[in-house]
Amino acid sequence: MEQMQKQYHVHYSPAKGWARVDFGELWRYKDLIWLFVKRDFTVMYKQTVLGPAWVLINPLLSAAMYTVIFGVIAGMSTGGVPQGLFYLAGTALWGFFSACINKISGTFTTNSAIFSKVYFPRLAMPVSTMLSAFINWALMPLTALLLGQVGLLGLGCGIIVSSLTTRYRDLMVVVTFGVQLWMYGTPVVYPLSMISGMSRVLYAAMILNPMTAPMETFRYIFFGSGEVSVLMWVVSLVWTVVLLALGLSLFSKVEKTFVDTV
Repeated sequence: MEQMQKQYHVHYSPAKGWARVDFGELWRYKDLIWLFVKRDFTVMYKQTVLGPAWVLINPLLSAAMYTVIFGVIAGMSTGGVPQGLFYLAGTALWGFFSACINKISGTFTTNSAIFSKVYFPRLAMPVSTMLSAFINWALMPLTALLLGQVGLLGLGCGIIVSSLTTRYRDLMVVVTFGVQLWMYGTPVVYPLSMISGMSRVLYAAMILNPMTAPMETFRYIFFGSGEVSVLMWVVSLVWTVVLLALGLSLFSKVEKTFVDTV
């Protein structure tokens, strides 16, 4: 009788270090990740008249604004590409990247209530956020691999910020400004060819920017215009791997104690 009354408890604890992130467990929770993706879509377009059409409307509005400011008023070159299309391509890709960072940055602070009550791989939440943003642009199959690399870069940056904001809430205030500043340091509203003719130092800084290669390649795919080199892609891929590895390391450490600090 005493044996029948024994109670058993299963204790879950997060892995230590990024190298021990349990990707197998994350895959077992793929149905939950998909539910989070569908939830994000529902919340994003709930009670909107145009629904998913906003995926195209937002970059179109931004492109129109940049065309007036940088194309008409400032008279900046677009490397031979029609101004509207040039700014549309740049703002569309950057919009995907910035959405990944901005939304993933609030992973711990936004979901602290559910994290403190139910166990599931915490990494499932930022991964689902990245996939939600990715699916919005799945209508462009030619750029699937490029978008995947940009998504992983955004995921790495986002989980680094989300890990640090559990202790330093000030980062949430500056992250939006930082992403906007990063945009102007990336050839989004101007072609890389314009920088190459101005300053070697500035051009070198552009090459070290991990978003330069995807941005120039994105335009080259659609317009045949853009400066792309193997070195640019090597730099971009190295940054992606480093930032993603660092992000996973920080994330796996912070998830053990974030409930006490959030």
